[in-house]
Amino acid sequence: MRRHFEFHQAGNVGWLRAAVLGANDGIISTASLILGVASAGATHKVIILTGIAGLLSGALSMASGEYVSVKSQLDTENSDIEKERLELLAFPRHEHVELTQIYIDRGLSAELAGQVATQLMDKDALKAHTRDELGITEVMTAKPLLAAGSSALSFIIGAILPLLMAALVGMDYLIFFVSISGLLSLLFLGIVSAYFGGANIIRSSFRVVFWGVISMALTSLSGRILGLVF
Repeated sequence: MRRHFEFHQAGNVGWLRAAVLGANDGIISTASLILGVASAGATHKVIILTGIAGLLSGALSMASGEYVSVKSQLDTENSDIEKERLELLAFPRHEHVELTQIYIDRGLSAELAGQVATQLMDKDALKAHTRDELGITEVMTAKPLLAAGSSALSFIIGAILPLLMAALVGMDYLIFFVSISGLLSLLFLGIVSAYFGGANIIRSSFRVVFWGVISMALTSLSGRILGLVF
């Protein structure tokens, strides 16, 4: 009998969220930072140094922030799993009734739900309760290092194009090319993230580009105003 394989996007949620967030922040923050200081009248050297500093600090900030956030989630999951393990040792009958009720609520008859609960608990009671009561699975569990690495690497990748444009283009065209490179990068990010996430490509791309335009425009305007003031 030929096995049927299915591919679902749920397993991508952890690293995809971190990667999209990192790339989006890398593009927007770096491009906006460059546009802000350029609009304020900074020299080309200062603009490049500011962009590099923004890339390094942003990548490290994203990595540490993502790690702390996801590690906290993992600690919470582990705490709940340990609590469930102790409850299984102390109140196995109550836990069996609890699991049975979960299956009844999902549509099984009381008799069948009891049989399923018994067989699953006989095989691995903690795994059954972790999955069906707590909603924690191996696919969806938090992975701090993967999230941190994905976030930092994607931030750097997102920041590279606007920074390269700023370094290669003269001051007369710097704002234009950095803006265009930022928008194209955001458009590409929207398409890729929608593809891997199984979302609507047009809607996802528009959302990413729209907020990127707002961010870069406001930062550029702020830089111009501050340049006049100082």
